[in-house]
Amino acid sequence: MKYRSALLIVLLVILSDQLLKIYIKTHFYYGEEVNVLGSWFRLHFIENEGMAFGMKLGQAAIGKLVLTLFRLIAVIFGFFLLKKIVDRKYEKGAIICGSLILAGALGNLIDSMFYGLIFTESSFHLAKIVSWGEGYGNLFHGRVVDMLYFPVVDTILPNWVPFVGGKNFVFFEPVFNLADAAISVGVFTLILFQKKFIHKQDNQNTTVIA
Repeated sequence: MKYRSALLIVLLVILSDQLLKIYIKTHFYYGEEVNVLGSWFRLHFIENEGMAFGMKLGQAAIGKLVLTLFRLIAVIFGFFLLKKIVDRKYEKGAIICGSLILAGALGNLIDSMFYGLIFTESSFHLAKIVSWGEGYGNLFHGRVVDMLYFPVVDTILPNWVPFVGGKNFVFFEPVFNLADAAISVGVFTLILFQKKFIHKQDNQNTTVIA
């Protein structure tokens, strides 16, 4: 598989991720929810300042800055690593998974770096795209847009269940985005098929010694 093919995968994932995020950001009020397929697949607009699936690294601005810079370094290294595994002729599956993981990381990095500069606040008013630097935050302090919500199971647990009986239980509760999904698919596929993916293709130009 060629490097440009891997980059095409990265580009397609980023475009899909960003187009959906921009649409949600500019057409949904914060917290607005729309059912897509019954009640188990919904578009639910939230933002987070942390990692995938709404996890956070501290509450202070310094934690956000550290996380964004870490993402930036990881993405830069990711492009180098992707080029390396392509040049070393690893299996196509490994390259595709690497492309998905890189695209997901870059997709969320774009939010963190630039959204605070180009979008107004999302609250009771729809957010708008504004001139550079007139948004709700500073460089590296943007919030990541999430919208995909799959509460496949939403029930009250029986009272006999220890510790959590009688409480509401939702699976799958985290709200995420396409970038998070790309990372998850890439990582889990690598784990499941690591024996098949994590080795180099046989060199078809091997010299046969008579």
